[in-house]
Amino acid sequence: MTTGQEIRVDVVRSGHRLVADPRRVLARPFRLGDDLAPDGRYRERVVIDRVLAMTEDEVHRSLSEVMTRFAHRHRNFESLLDQHFENVRGRLGDHLSQLPASRRRLIGAYFTMEIAVEGAALCNPSMVITSVDESSKTARFVMSVRAIGEGHISSIEFRSGTLDGEGKVFIDDPGEWLTAGKRVSDPLFERISFRRKLLHLGADPESVSRVLEKLGDAFSLQSLDRATRTLYEGTVCNLADRETIRIIHWLGGSNYDVRFAAETRMSERVLYPETAIESRGMEDARFVRFTDDDGSVYYYATYTAYDGHHIMPQLIATDDFLSFRVRTLHGDAAHNKGMALFPRRVNGKYAMIGRIDKQNMFFLQSDEVHLWEQASVLRGPEFLWETVQIGNCGSPIETPDGWLLLTHGVGAMRRYTLGAILLDLDDPRRVIGAIPYPILEPNEQEREGYVPNVVYSCGGAAHAGCLHIPYGMSDGASGVATLRLDQILDELRRNPVRA
Repeated sequence: MTTGQEIRVDVVRSGHRLVADPRRVLARPFRLGDDLAPDGRYRERVVIDRVLAMTEDEVHRSLSEVMTRFAHRHRNFESLLDQHFENVRGRLGDHLSQLPASRRRLIGAYFTMEIAVEGAALCNPSMVITSVDESSKTARFVMSVRAIGEGHISSIEFRSGTLDGEGKVFIDDPGEWLTAGKRVSDPLFERISFRRKLLHLGADPESVSRVLEKLGDAFSLQSLDRATRTLYEGTVCNLADRETIRIIHWLGGSNYDVRFAAETRMSERVLYPETAIESRGMEDARFVRFTDDDGSVYYYATYTAYDGHHIMPQLIATDDFLSFRVRTLHGDAAHNKGMALFPRRVNGKYAMIGRIDKQNMFFLQSDEVHLWEQASVLRGPEFLWETVQIGNCGSPIETPDGWLLLTHGVGAMRRYTLGAILLDLDDPRRVIGAIPYPILEPNEQEREGYVPNVVYSCGGAAHAGCLHIPYGMSDGASGVATLRLDQILDELRRNPVRA
């Protein structure tokens, strides 16, 4: 940015500050794994045997204490304890599988733990409009938030609210409980794309062929598990086979469906890591309202799955924010972080903004929403405040002047700020405007946090002539900034980018 650059975009901060609340806890299974006690029993069985040895009075007293201390903190707490009992039911043996409800629930309590999923931070939000009331000029929205809790594990929470016709933002109070929903089914896999992803992840081609030749063009996770066992048959399982088995299980388990009960409020739902690839976090979901050519509407979100060593780009799909379908993205261009889907097809194809090489933004296009093979450089760092790297801050927003794309830039002292560029409406590979200064940067109240000097967004929404940008403040809290859409577009027109 040149010295003395005149800033012509006004920013109004809404005053909302979504902060971590350690009182909002999620009940999750407490697993002891396959560890053995000194007498050779599984540790889980040791705990179960201790409960089985309790008198009826001890069971009643212990369960009453659990209910008094914890039942008010969770929705349908008794059903939850029943579910967690079922997780360890196999350790009981057939002759002990029928137990009174009180003893089952006490066992379930010993294998339940609370996690403060937002105990550390609420940051990096995205916003999508779900409905508009034309008579009142108000819009309802859903905001996703990256919740960071114990062990720095990230999950996806939600908030809801209203945008009025005058640029004001109203966020609903959060619900009383948190729930992770129920995993309801496992998907079918398509053999060709599954093979591509396995090879991209480093699986041995010969080992992959020996497994997939046992399967049809589409197959279930159960069929995949059976086929994988063929690597053990008739020969010694070598290192390449073992690594391929690990990758197959890792990839296969990364696709799932989860559903929440209809009575849960939006802010009570948590997409918590379900699989090995996301065991250390589900990071920076970028939600977008996607309208297909036939008029059907889906809400898609890309996010980064992280297992502590590797990352995997994943795609969430939902039409009601109750049922969520989670799938892996495939293809040579589907890697690294920060992928953001366009809100409709462009020239008959799905389109995406990504950052494949960790410093430039790329334009991706595909016939299939889960397969991304082709990418071209869209824009690299050009201004001083984005010298280190540039990336998107959510999906492009369609305007009469072009696709408005919010960006983030990393400058000196690893300072993150937000910018805006304009892409050609018919050919989004062309950047036609770029504001030469940040439109949002951390102020003195926002620069301190877990990661200082950062503002970051995963996607804004336009309504009634305003651009609303939810943003994270130094990986600690979240707020909302509102800008005039006409001011942004005027600035983009004043700063054209020549081909």
